[in-house]
Amino acid sequence: MKGFMKWVLMGGGLCLVLIVGAVVLIPRFVDVQQYKPMIEKLVTEQTGRSFSMGDDIKLSVFPWVGVSLSDLRLGSPRGFENQDMIAVKRFEARLRVMPLLSRRIEVSTFVVDTPQFFLEKAKDGKANWENIGPGATSGEKKTPGKKASEKQDEAVGTSDGKLPIESFFVGKFSIVNGLVAYVDHTTGMKKEISDFNLDLIDISLDKPIGVKLSAKLDGKPISLEGLAGPVGKEPGKEDLNLDMTLKALGELSIHLKGKIVNPTGAAQIAMDLNVDPFSPRKLLDGIGQHFPVQTADPKALDKVSLKVRIDGNAKALSLTKGLLGLDDSTLTFLADAKAFDKPDIRFEMDLDSIDLDRYLPPKQEETSKQSTEQKRAAKKSDQQKKTDYGPLRKLVLDGKIKVGSLKAANVKIQDFLAHITAKNGVIDLDPLSLNLYQGSVASKVRMDVSKANPKTQITLDSKGIQAGPLLKDALAKEIIEGVLAANMTLGMTGESPDMIKKSLAGKGELTFVDGAIVGIDIADTVRSAASGLGMGETAAEKPKTDFAELKIPFSADQGIVNIPGANLTSPLVRLLATGKANLVTEALDFRLEPKVVATLKGQGDTQDRSGLMVPLLITGSFDSPKIRPDLKAMVGGKIPDAEGIKQMLNTKGAEGAGGESVEDQAKGMLKGFMPNLKN
Repeated sequence: MKGFMKWVLMGGGLCLVLIVGAVVLIPRFVDVQQYKPMIEKLVTEQTGRSFSMGDDIKLSVFPWVGVSLSDLRLGSPRGFENQDMIAVKRFEARLRVMPLLSRRIEVSTFVVDTPQFFLEKAKDGKANWENIGPGATSGEKKTPGKKASEKQDEAVGTSDGKLPIESFFVGKFSIVNGLVAYVDHTTGMKKEISDFNLDLIDISLDKPIGVKLSAKLDGKPISLEGLAGPVGKEPGKEDLNLDMTLKALGELSIHLKGKIVNPTGAAQIAMDLNVDPFSPRKLLDGIGQHFPVQTADPKALDKVSLKVRIDGNAKALSLTKGLLGLDDSTLTFLADAKAFDKPDIRFEMDLDSIDLDRYLPPKQEETSKQSTEQKRAAKKSDQQKKTDYGPLRKLVLDGKIKVGSLKAANVKIQDFLAHITAKNGVIDLDPLSLNLYQGSVASKVRMDVSKANPKTQITLDSKGIQAGPLLKDALAKEIIEGVLAANMTLGMTGESPDMIKKSLAGKGELTFVDGAIVGIDIADTVRSAASGLGMGETAAEKPKTDFAELKIPFSADQGIVNIPGANLTSPLVRLLATGKANLVTEALDFRLEPKVVATLKGQGDTQDRSGLMVPLLITGSFDSPKIRPDLKAMVGGKIPDAEGIKQMLNTKGAEGAGGESVEDQAKGMLKGFMPNLKN
């Protein structure tokens, strides 16, 4: 027995010596250079591209299986500027042998030094990375009788998705000083990623993997740093944790923290996204790109930030705890989306304040060189463009929008609130409310796009609005002053301005109190008419007609707005207006019947009073209205002489403001109105 053990030990020792000797001596005496031409030929045949290796080839066997290669080059096809498509200065990998016996993989080194990729697209559109390898033309042979799932199981080595190893560890994984250069000769675009360095730290199955990446995009720095994993012994089935920070161009910083649940199955994400404040303008400028949006304020879109919680999967997405910063505005939001093919969306938004005019395109003055025919052709082209309402017909929406204060079209609005819903092509804004210019507006809007031409219905009820400042801000014109109350119901069909004008229908009423009509002095117009008849002289006064109350009822049908009887009540002046305005042709056809009466009563005075009346006709267009006396009506009527006017004003006893009698105030007014009038 002792002799047997002796020979066993001697035999084992001899085998060990032979193994060690082989491991140590083989790399020293085996000429690996003789295999270099074989390797180059094999790669060339498999890729269809020229391939070469440097002479510095090293091979180790024990205790680490290792290989070191240098000066690897894979060529480009003929006709491209750069002869190499891929070049690598040095490649080194070392794998420990003994742990393999217990299904453990230990890699001490995996280094790619100075990899360079030269990607080029020629003027004819062909790229040097296309058509690599024999499989590009012959196709991949399929093994009959094997399903894709079986092939996948074979690839990982087990049928249940587990790796055929107990552990995996890489000491050093590095890509050093990489370069990716892209040239597109069809557009002249050039891009370059240089100084690319990647380190993966503590690569294993059961620990998070450290990631450290740095590079330069066209000379501007980019970095990615953080942790990912662990991947687990069943990669793709265990949750993957992420904690990453991306920094780009010295301007952008994005932090992403969370996890991907069941990545290769019914994957779900649960992430916190944080984008630090940055300037989109400076970001694009850093990569040599023009900012794609022109804004009226060149400083708009100069500061953006975002914080949000993202939860979801392939069927639904949820955004919570949203906080968006846009220049001087802050928006809090949450949203849910599902059935992405529709989609079905729920959201809530609360914005503190915003000036929308800053983000509109800058105003461009119309050049006088543009002919009328060109304008008509452009208008016709716009009308021929049809909006695709298909997405809106499928959309399911339920959202709420709140804005503390906003400015749009130079109109200042406070406490904006809207509830918007959409289903089957019907979009409702109900309620829609806001405050503006010391007043309030309550409205409902329905837009039906289920048919070829959209139909819109609007109801509006407003009160207490200061009309003068509103119109001055909105139209940059002074038209009317006073406190406005309005109620109306309108309907229209179509999407172009012409279609909307032609189809406009509805009714309503506008009421102004304690105001003035700016741009026309009715008394002055009447006085001018009287002066033309030898009753006085024209006075140079600012065109303005004060009133106590102005009511304008209206109805609309097929784009024609009818005014059955607008009434203006003012001390010493009464006005009745009837007529119509054609929104399509922009033509005016109104008759005004002003009266100068002997009373200072205004709002609330319903008595039909006699007085001096000079009817006026308003014709022309919206842009150029024409106002003239109705001479035919004046000739057919009876205009009182000076003595008759005195009799008309013989109403002693009534007192006006300041204790002055109505007679005295009326005479004082008429002295300026008709200078020939005597006391």
